[in-house]
Amino acid sequence: MAPIPLVDIRPDPGKLPGNNVIQQLADGLAGWALWGSLFALLISALVWGLGSHSGNYHAAGRGKTGVLIAGVTALLVGAAPALINFFNELGQRV
Repeated sequence: MAPIPLVDIRPDPGKLPGNNVIQQLADGLAGWALWGSLFALLISALVWGLGSHSGNYHAAGRGKTGVLIAGVTALLVGAAPALINFFNELGQRV
């Protein structure tokens, strides 16, 4: 009985139809996400400052939470290409 031959797949992202459009769309979405997180950071910092100044601890707490979430969002959006490349290389080794 002959052994079953191994299947080898080597995808080439350069040959995908519309690859340039997908790349431009991803770059545009990342830019808008970074602008959105910056806007959220500014609004949250404003809420935090006004809440602390007026003695409204609930608003100050919400502002702190917003600043944290906006910072983490910006970090994830900025690190997304590196994370994707890291896991892609791990998947290639399997």
